[in-house]
Amino acid sequence: MNALDPTPRAGHLSVEDLKSAVNSGDITTVLLAVPNMLGQLKGKRLDASGFLKTIKGGAEMCAYVLATNVDMEALDGFELTGWEAGFGDVAVVPDLATIRRVPYMPGAVLIHADALHRSGLAIDAAPRAMLRTQLGRLKDLGLDVAVGLESEFMLYRGTAQQAHAAGYRALEPVAPHNLDYALDHPVELTDFLDDLEEVLRGAGTPVEAVKTEGAAGQVEVTFPYGEALAACDAYTVYKHAVKHLGGRHTMTPTFMASPRTELGSGLHLHLSLWRDGRNAFAIRDEGELPETMQEAIAGLLSGLPHLAPLYAPNVNSYKRFRPHSFAPTHFTWGRDNRGCAIRITGHGDGAHLEIRLAGADANPYLALAASLAAIHHGLTERPEFPPETKGDAYQTDDGLPVPADLVEALADFRSSKLALDAFGPAVVRHYACAARHEIRRHRHHVTDAELERGFDRA
Repeated sequence: MNALDPTPRAGHLSVEDLKSAVNSGDITTVLLAVPNMLGQLKGKRLDASGFLKTIKGGAEMCAYVLATNVDMEALDGFELTGWEAGFGDVAVVPDLATIRRVPYMPGAVLIHADALHRSGLAIDAAPRAMLRTQLGRLKDLGLDVAVGLESEFMLYRGTAQQAHAAGYRALEPVAPHNLDYALDHPVELTDFLDDLEEVLRGAGTPVEAVKTEGAAGQVEVTFPYGEALAACDAYTVYKHAVKHLGGRHTMTPTFMASPRTELGSGLHLHLSLWRDGRNAFAIRDEGELPETMQEAIAGLLSGLPHLAPLYAPNVNSYKRFRPHSFAPTHFTWGRDNRGCAIRITGHGDGAHLEIRLAGADANPYLALAASLAAIHHGLTERPEFPPETKGDAYQTDDGLPVPADLVEALADFRSSKLALDAFGPAVVRHYACAARHEIRRHRHHVTDAELERGFDRA
């Protein structure tokens, strides 16, 4: 195949496959999608025949899709775009190795795209570009990255419109109680999971495992190990599918990190480094950890404290970090210890790290990019390898505490030498600006908890 028709990944279509499907009328719509700062897919529905005529040029999109919040407000303070620049367009160029059917939307394919400046250069603050940069830095050290994502979300009865009308209060989970590891699910939940597994297979995004989790109505989906960028692309399709199927099943999913007090959902990153086709994290006979793994862990524990806005981007993100919540409270590591921020899991050639810091609200590209930047720091700067945390990780004084809130995380991130070296000053300023807007949005907002505690008692 030529450069315009790269070899497709398993479950994907080549350009020639797409042309044939369009000519037969099987495919009529192209969803051209750019992951935004929140990890959501933003883009346009394009007529498939028209798309094929302009496939080299792609399309254009307002630059603010990479510089806005969950409300899609036109925010100030970003260098990429704003009122002074007139909120102009950026080029959106399809990655033709990512053409995939989306079976929950018959007649449509989804294609991930990259956002470029008019000069043709990649926009450094775009999530896919940020991940590519960190993969390239490790590639320069002779290392490839393998990733598997493990996602949790909550599923409630009723439509999204009904949940909104209720103010997102007193929602009824699809399961009445803790169904962790259960195989006897309510019929409506089984039907939803059957449909989800089926459409993800059809989209070239098969799951490895699906289980109900420890909270009523909580679902965990684990994806197979694979190439890092493809894993993150697949994850955005999965979230898109979950929300679409939720509407069809009269259910409402949420990927909030903490949708209610004392409830948390995570996005765990399973990761290993490979050199010359061999797992550099392989552990022989459960003995001493390989040097590369030790350096990676040391880098993660010394680097990730400075990069929290990239994996915990919202005010709500920090409400998940509570003792005995299965979310870490300190930057620690342990062997098969789910109370630690970094868990060593797997055996022999399958040994790898599970990074347990990101919540369900995290952008997978950014959470992974932050982790790889920290690992690069560990491999090149060789910070001290801390001792293993054993036993109850919530009762230890080991490691730095996880930031208490986004304000604390932002103060560290914006001045971090590691962040500046890994991502560049412009990218750090971009995500610091996003964090400031998130903080301002909440700072003067009166919450239900304040009313409950203070309305008639102040």
